[in-house]
Amino acid sequence: MTFLIIGITVLFSYLAFNNPGLKDQYMLNPYLVYGKKQYYRIFSHAFIHADWSHLIFNMFTLYFFGSSMFEGELYGVEADFKIIYGKTGMLFYVLLYVGGFLFASLPALVKHKNNPGYNSLGASGAVSAVLFASILINPYNGIYIFLLPVEIPAIIFGAGYLLYSAYMAKRNTDNIAHDAHFWGAIFGFVFPAALEPRLIEHFFDALKHYSF
Repeated sequence: MTFLIIGITVLFSYLAFNNPGLKDQYMLNPYLVYGKKQYYRIFSHAFIHADWSHLIFNMFTLYFFGSSMFEGELYGVEADFKIIYGKTGMLFYVLLYVGGFLFASLPALVKHKNNPGYNSLGASGAVSAVLFASILINPYNGIYIFLLPVEIPAIIFGAGYLLYSAYMAKRNTDNIAHDAHFWGAIFGFVFPAALEPRLIEHFFDALKHYSF
């Protein structure tokens, strides 16, 4: 499912890169959602991105934490959900992703409903939900970032991810919904725990016994 989401997102983002009219049509604009009843924008904005760096950053994060391959084995939240929730794991994973960008869109929909100039786009909320679901399930999971020679624990990566989002949200120089990372993170942490409360105990137990 993760690879399907990535494929669809890359395709639509690429089309939007080459067609500004398409990008304008699919961005999240709360004023048009309310005023023109263009409710599809609540969904469509999550499948287009501002530029290649925005797209690659989000899809790289989604790939690693959502569903990555190593020696023919599937790892990530998608695989974890299948183990934790059984037959309903795939459905819950889809709900995690979709719910992530829907929940992350709520503040903008309320705050900017009377602002025709506000637009945002990107899978930030959904990707953040997957990232923090992974942190909840396996906070000590280690990753390597580009050319850095050291392994970074997922929880440290997540903290940096949010700090970067806060910095970019304050700059407010693009149409990327950087603040959506925070709301997506909340959903990604709470949603799996609501389905399986023992994950909270597992999370704090893992932190207690892990040494950096």
